[in-house]
Amino acid sequence: MNAIFTRLTLYFQLIRLDKPIGILLLLWPTLAALWIASDGKPDWTIVLIFTLGTVLMRSAGCAINDYADRDFDKHVKRTAERPLTSGKIHGWEAVLVAVILALLSFALILPLNTLTRQYSIAAVLIAASYPYFKRFFAIPQAYLGIAFGFGIPMAFAAVQDTVPGTAWILLLANIFWAVAYDTEYAMVDREDDLKIGIRTSAITFGQYDVFAIMLCYLLSLCLIIFCGWQLGLRSWFLAGMLMAAGCAIYHYFLIRGRDRMACFAAFRHNNWLGAAVFVGIVLDYAFR
Repeated sequence: MNAIFTRLTLYFQLIRLDKPIGILLLLWPTLAALWIASDGKPDWTIVLIFTLGTVLMRSAGCAINDYADRDFDKHVKRTAERPLTSGKIHGWEAVLVAVILALLSFALILPLNTLTRQYSIAAVLIAASYPYFKRFFAIPQAYLGIAFGFGIPMAFAAVQDTVPGTAWILLLANIFWAVAYDTEYAMVDREDDLKIGIRTSAITFGQYDVFAIMLCYLLSLCLIIFCGWQLGLRSWFLAGMLMAAGCAIYHYFLIRGRDRMACFAAFRHNNWLGAAVFVGIVLDYAFR
C-alpha cells in the first residue's frame, strides 16, 4: 500500500498538481473567452468541461515536457529532482501518463460540436510539440502562448460553432502575456540554460529582457482592451484592466534587479493579473 501511495505521489509531482500556477495561467484566458463568447451567460456544463479539460491538458503537457527535457533538466538546479529526471520513474511512465490524460481530455469534449473537436486535435499537437521548440526557436515562449491560449478559439468554437476575429486577437494577446510571464520564469534558469544550450526568450532578449517583458505586457493589455471596447465592455471591465496593469507595474519592480527569486515571484503573481482581467469581464456582463 505504501508503494502504491509513493508511486501516485510521484505521478502527482510529475504532472505538477502540487504547483497549480500553470493551470491558472491556462484557465483565466479560457474562462474569459467562454464569458465573452456567450455574452456573459455561459453554459455551466461547457464551463465544467473546459475547466476539467484545462487541468488534464496542462497535466499531460507537464508529463510530456519532462520526458522531452529529461536529459536537460538534470543540469538545472531547479529541475534536477523532478521524478523523471531523478530516475524515480521511467520515461515510458511519463509518456503513458500524458497519453491517458490527453485521451481523458478528448473524451470530455466529445459531447461538443465537431469544430471544437477538430480544434482540440490541433491543441494536442501544439502542446506535444512545444517542448521541442526550445531546441531551435529563439523565443519558444511565443509558441507556449499559443499552446496555453488555444482554449480561447476552442471556447468560441464550443459556444458559437465558429471562431471570429475577436478570438484570434485574444489569442494574440495571450501570446504576448505568455512571453512576458515565461520570460520572467526563464530569467530564473538563464545561467543553467546557457550552459546546456536551451533557447529561451530571457537569453534572446539579453540585456533588454525587462524592457521586452514590459512591452509584451503593454501589447497584451492593449489588445484585450481593444476587444473589450469593441464588445461594449466598459466600467467594470476597465477596472479589471487597471488592476491587471497595476500587477504588471508591480512585476517591473520585482524583475528590474534580475534577482532569481524575485523573477520567480513575478512569474507566480501573473495568476492575479489573469484573475483581474477575468473578474472584470464577469462583473461587466453581470451588471449590465
